Amino acid sequence: MRDYRKYDIWKLGHEITLNIYKLSAAFPEEERYGITGQVRRAAYSIPSNIAEGCGRSSDAEFKRYLTISLGSASELEYFTMLIRDLGYIKESDFDTLYDDVNKVRRSLNNLINKV
Repeated sequence: MRDYRKYDIWKLGHEITLNIYKLSAAFPEEERYGITGQVRRAAYSIPSNIAEGCGRSSDAEFKRYLTISLGSASELEYFTMLIRDLGYIKESDFDTLYDDVNKVRRSLNNLINKV
């Protein structure tokens, strides 16, 4: 069994999730059950699937959960563009978030290829 807290990729995914929660708190109230919920789910799915994969007994299962995390990171990449284009976040917040999400995507790809 692996300790997910030792993975830098999990730490970055957790930081992204915290950032998304902070940013999305200011989204319009009418988006509460729309984009706010969707972007939060995509964000927390990244570190939660890494953690779940670490709790699995085989490399194949670990890799499967990393792949699910990668899908969530790709979904979040789109959501970052959407919330920027809707004017829900500043360009500077978008730049930081977009860079972090793409760093997670690259790191996940590398880890998947190593497993």
